[in-house]
Amino acid sequence: MSLEVTNVSGGYGRVPVLHDVTFSVPDGQVVGLIGLNGAGKSTTIKHIIGLLQPQTGTITVDGLTLASDANAYRGSIAYVPETPVLYPELTLREHLELAMMAYGLDQQQAWHKLDRLLAMFRLDNKLDWFPDNFSKGMKQKVMIASAFMTDAQLFIIDEPFTGLDPVAVHDLITLVNEQKARGAAVLMSTHVLATAQEYADGFVLLRDGQVRAQGSLSALRDEFNLPNASLDDIYMAMTQEV
Repeated sequence: MSLEVTNVSGGYGRVPVLHDVTFSVPDGQVVGLIGLNGAGKSTTIKHIIGLLQPQTGTITVDGLTLASDANAYRGSIAYVPETPVLYPELTLREHLELAMMAYGLDQQQAWHKLDRLLAMFRLDNKLDWFPDNFSKGMKQKVMIASAFMTDAQLFIIDEPFTGLDPVAVHDLITLVNEQKARGAAVLMSTHVLATAQEYADGFVLLRDGQVRAQGSLSALRDEFNLPNASLDDIYMAMTQEV
């Protein structure tokens, strides 16, 4: 298993947002993290990437914990945030070089990967542009390129389709499937349920900071007693529970 979240409780203060959350993302699989706004998806991701420390429980990535080897743990994760984070004083080229240094990548190899990624997202002629000149979708593409030039074992993608045009959505799915074929694990938080249903191998459904259900679509159908339900049907059923 690449990612193991075990009995994690935690949040931003004394009162936990997450309550005994347990799930895994195996190597070579895409798992969709699904839930209403406020269900705990972003809080879960912040715990995994190390921005928050669990009050109880453990998180391991490829057998590593943040406490055992922080650099190796962080280096094994590539993260695409919901809101792009770019420095106004750095060009696109400088952002990419900064990411290379952060991951300790060989620059020649990284640029070789980036040649394809930048062309795919139509950023190859914008290396000397500053973020103020980028649309939200372009900023999101910079985040995607920065993540997918790495050889991370775990990709965490938070609401990846926000602001992307249909061609870019297709390209991102292609990249996700390539990493899955390479044996990497992918945790993807999204509200685009039809796309999640089509491309994810399994799902973790969060409700009020707890795992309400998890597993394949077939397992979720059994759990909710909805034999022919779509992921959207199951989501609606979960939100209507008392």
